[in-house]
Amino acid sequence: METDKIIGLFKTVTSDAVIEIAVVIAVSVGIIWLSQRLFPWLAEHLHGKQRLFVLAMIPTLRVVVFVLATIWIVPMVIETTMQNMIAILGAAGLAIGFAMKDYVSSLIAGIVAVYELPYRPGDWIEVDGTYGEVKHIGMRAVELVTPDDTVVFVPHLKLWDGLIHNANNGGPSLMCVTSFYLAADHDAHQVKQLLEDVALTSPYVQLKQPITVVISEQPWGTHYRLKAYPIDPRQQFQFMTDLTARGKACLRAINVKFANLSPEHAVPVTP
Repeated sequence: METDKIIGLFKTVTSDAVIEIAVVIAVSVGIIWLSQRLFPWLAEHLHGKQRLFVLAMIPTLRVVVFVLATIWIVPMVIETTMQNMIAILGAAGLAIGFAMKDYVSSLIAGIVAVYELPYRPGDWIEVDGTYGEVKHIGMRAVELVTPDDTVVFVPHLKLWDGLIHNANNGGPSLMCVTSFYLAADHDAHQVKQLLEDVALTSPYVQLKQPITVVISEQPWGTHYRLKAYPIDPRQQFQFMTDLTARGKACLRAINVKFANLSPEHAVPVTP
């Protein structure tokens, strides 16, 4: 009797149905494959929000294609009565709940990520101490490329219990902070103006964004934080290197001494 019930869930699949299912799967895979190559190529020829919008279409299109293919194929294989659907969904839910809890949780978090947009392709994010650019958002994990060109796969599961730091949040502006540690005996107004000029004359600076210098006095000297925005988030490391190198040269030119920090006063550096 139980065997008859299980058999009754499925339709008799004809050769035409098999061919149609194979065509649907092939077309779906083809569309996903093409989107993963065409959209990044198109994004490389765009700038700012247009680039980020095109990259964000990749995971959205993949979810849409997957749902449409499933809706198309399931009625060809299963008798879609209310009783059958309840039985199938119940059995699938139990199997998924016990065997694939973490994996399914990552899949669900991936779908949530598509609509809540905690990160998008092109964003620079930090998750569990790993900082990098979002290159690809899969169904289960997000692919980051770190400044050292290392690919890191972060499960979407981190959405539920971890902090996600997004440096540019879907926009073309990403703040860079460059630190200078100076001995206390100097003219702070002169140094502040000098650092602002250093940022203003950088070939990487985004002039429509503000340039700010934050000064804080410490037991070992004075800490300067030069805040500015590069033209493109991908230029952040060239920008910070340029600010550091030219800033140090200009400070030496006016005979400002740099502070010698002892280990207990050392400031951790974030990328």
